[in-house]
Amino acid sequence: MAKPQVVVAPVLMSKLSANAPEFYPSGYSSNYTESYEDGCEDYPTLSEYVQDFLNHLTEQPGSFETEIEQFAETLNGWVTTDDALQELVELIYQQATSIPNFSYMGARLCNYLSHHLTISPQSGNFRQLLLQRCRTEYEVKDQAAKGDEVTRKRFHAFVLFLGELYLNLEIKGTNGQVTRADILQVGLRELLNALFSNPMDDNLICAVKLLKLTGSVLEDAWKEKGKTDMEEIIQRIENVVLDANCSRDVKQMLLKLVELRSSNWGRVHATSTYREATPENDPNYFMNEPTFYTSDGVPFTAADPDYQEKYQELLEREDFFPDYEENGTDLSGAGDPYLDDIDDEMDPEIEEAYEKFCLESERKRKQ
Repeated sequence: MAKPQVVVAPVLMSKLSANAPEFYPSGYSSNYTESYEDGCEDYPTLSEYVQDFLNHLTEQPGSFETEIEQFAETLNGWVTTDDALQELVELIYQQATSIPNFSYMGARLCNYLSHHLTISPQSGNFRQLLLQRCRTEYEVKDQAAKGDEVTRKRFHAFVLFLGELYLNLEIKGTNGQVTRADILQVGLRELLNALFSNPMDDNLICAVKLLKLTGSVLEDAWKEKGKTDMEEIIQRIENVVLDANCSRDVKQMLLKLVELRSSNWGRVHATSTYREATPENDPNYFMNEPTFYTSDGVPFTAADPDYQEKYQELLEREDFFPDYEENGTDLSGAGDPYLDDIDDEMDPEIEEAYEKFCLESERKRKQ
C-alpha cells in the first residue's frame, strides 16, 4: 500500500536549507545537500531521508554511536503525524528483516528511538507501533513456517529480528528499573514451537540460531519465574534428532546446541566469591609455610601459638640480613661462603646441551 508523502515542517525546511551540509552525517549521498545549495526546492521526503540513513548504517555500522543523536533530533522535527510515525516504523522493520545482518543494528535503532522520539499520538508511540507491526507477522507464524521457501525465508528473518529486539529493547519501569519486554519472551517461545512443529532443515537452522542468540537470557528469565520452558525445548530438540527426517548436518547442529546448553550456554561462573585466606577460614593456610628450628633444635612454623616469640629469638641469634645496600652491593667485602663452596662443574647432560647450543649459534652467525 502506498504511503503518503510527508511534507517537511516549515521550521525544519529553513533549518535544512540554511545548514544542509551539517544536516547529513559523513558518508551520505550528496544529492540532497547539493539541491539545497543550488536553491532547488526538491526536498527529500521522510522516506528518502530515513532510507538513506538506514543504508548508511548498513554500510558503516560503526557510525551508529556518533550519528544516532542527530538522526533522532531530525526525526523529532519531522515526524509529527500518525502516518509519518507509521511510515518510519515500516521502513525500519523492512530494513531489519530484508537486509542480511541488519537485525542487530535495527534492534539497537528501535531501542534508541523508543526512548528519544517525542511524538506519542493516540494510535501509539514508536515502541507500541513497532510491536503492533511485529504482531502482524507473528499471527501468521504457523502458515509461514510451513509455507514455500521464500515465505519461510522471510519468516526466519522476522524471527531473528524479534530475538534481537528481545535482547536490545529496554523497557523502563515506573521506578526507573530497566527490563525486557515480556511479550517478546512469550512470542519467542511460540515461534520456537512453530519452527519445531515443522522440522524442515531451514526451520531447524533458524531455531538453532535463535537459541544461540537468546537461549541463555530466555532460560534465566524462565527460571526466575519457576518455569521449565527450556527443559521442554531441549526435550523437543532431542525428539527431532531421533524422529525427524532432517539432514545429518542439521541433526549435528541440534546436538551441538544441546551440548552448549549443558555447559550453561558457554558462560563461566566463579565457583565462589573471592575471600582473602586467613587461618580462620582456610584449613590449608599454613600448609606451605617454612619450618624453622629453635636453638634446641625444636621445629616450629607460623601455625605455632608462640611463633612470633620464637621467630624473634631466631633473628637475634643468627644474622639473617647480610650487609647489603639497597642496590644489592655487598658491603662486607668478603665473598659469600655459601656461593664460594658451590662446585663450578656442570652436570654432564647440561654441559652437552650447552655445547650444542653454542655450536648452533655459531653456525647461524656464519650464515
